[in-house]
Amino acid sequence: MRLRDVLDISERRQRQLVRLMELGLIGMFFIGLERGKTGIVVNTTVALAVTRLPSLLERDLRLPMDAGLTLWITTAVFLHAFGTVGLPGTASTPYQSVWWWDHLTHTLSSSVVAAAGYSTARALELHSDSNHFPGPFMFVYLLLFVIAFGVLWEVVEFLIAEAAAMLGGDPVLTQYGLEDTMLDLVFNTIGGVIVALWGTAHLTDVADALSLRLTAREAE
Repeated sequence: MRLRDVLDISERRQRQLVRLMELGLIGMFFIGLERGKTGIVVNTTVALAVTRLPSLLERDLRLPMDAGLTLWITTAVFLHAFGTVGLPGTASTPYQSVWWWDHLTHTLSSSVVAAAGYSTARALELHSDSNHFPGPFMFVYLLLFVIAFGVLWEVVEFLIAEAAAMLGGDPVLTQYGLEDTMLDLVFNTIGGVIVALWGTAHLTDVADALSLRLTAREAE
């Protein structure tokens, strides 16, 4: 049973939500310009680019990126971007004033990373009879994949924050100390666990299509 079936959200409604969040990202981009905040501009620009990935993957690789997957990806990047902007007229952003916001965005973002890792591994397994990934192996693989990506992200976040401090610019990404980093890694792992336990049903069609793409590429 897929989550969208449990929630009874139609494909049309999902696509409407995606469009609404894309418009919100465009609005946040101009808010960043108006405030002269490089961090907001960069974060919303990257988020908008990520929202276009599903359509590009569907067009160029013929992967079945349905409305549910698109909504999943768009929600993750929208909430991160909104966390850097906040509501107009407020003095602080959700990242600053809502204690659980950072945990939510890390869990969602890491679930998208885990989805990419699972789809790739499953496609490789389907592509060749010599590849077999038992359930326990796949579970551990997803956790390690997400943790490794999370560590890399934290290093990049630290380097960007340090560079901004040295140059006196507006930080695109911010770190709040060792405790914050450890919590980020914990919630990254939670995102990986969620995908490993319940998210793979949403990725079957993508993995199958990716496997067929690999087979076609090999035959060329």
